[in-house]
Amino acid sequence: MTVVSTPPPALPVRDKGAGRALSPMLTRLAEERATGVLVREHGVLHLAEGRVVHAESPLAPGLDVLLTAHGTLAATAWQQAAARTTGPLLAAELLLRSGVLPTGALELCHLDALYDAGYFALAPSSTPGRFRYDSTPRLGPLPSVPVVALERETLRRRLLLHRLWPDPAADTAPLIRADPATGRAPANPADPTTPGTRAARAAPATPVTPRQRAVLDRVDGVRTAADIARNLGRQAFHTLVDVRRLTAAGQIAPAPTAPAPPPPPPYQVTTDPDIALLKRLRDALEAL
Repeated sequence: MTVVSTPPPALPVRDKGAGRALSPMLTRLAEERATGVLVREHGVLHLAEGRVVHAESPLAPGLDVLLTAHGTLAATAWQQAAARTTGPLLAAELLLRSGVLPTGALELCHLDALYDAGYFALAPSSTPGRFRYDSTPRLGPLPSVPVVALERETLRRRLLLHRLWPDPAADTAPLIRADPATGRAPANPADPTTPGTRAARAAPATPVTPRQRAVLDRVDGVRTAADIARNLGRQAFHTLVDVRRLTAAGQIAPAPTAPAPPPPPPYQVTTDPDIALLKRLRDALEAL
């Protein structure tokens, strides 16, 4: 009798990062179906019954910019709606009820602004978030987003940016043109051996697309990626994609920070005796 030894099937390995929430507090609030405002270091999330109905971040253009920058909505129409309401979400709902904008166009811009600001609001922070229970946020006519969907999209965007160029320094720093004489991609100051750095240096010059040219034309050593996005009326994340690609191609680089001033020299304590003073003291004692 021949015994066939068949190895047992391998157990599935759980991805440690797959179930890791970007914000445990936000996950708990979603499970509680909480309503209120979650304030984080880089943005604010408005929740209604555990769903995200609105997001804001100083790093992302607001819904008003996305609607008015390219003529989708007249700036005066938004200003009038904003003056009659208490926030951008309510202003958008007023525009929707008044029929000034097609429903589909407003819903699309609303979701674009929500995911854009939500990406920055869920960025790693150095301070804990704060949640304020508030009955003001509500599920209105504009679409809301499940927390898990916002976190999934945020992780996808992080991975995409990392694949384009792994150093995030250009995301928030003022941007400058790279040295046109060399045409080489700037080295990653955090890790010179970062995968992709050598390849980017050795690769031939990549053609600049019209979208990237618009970003490149606004690089002046002062503007950040968020400033450029607001100036162009584009989503901040899409601008970051162009910024990372231009950085990898050696077209732009984060402006170098000013070196810290050297520390003052340590206070010198003089221990040598004052010979002249000692002589005067001696003469005065001898004269007594």
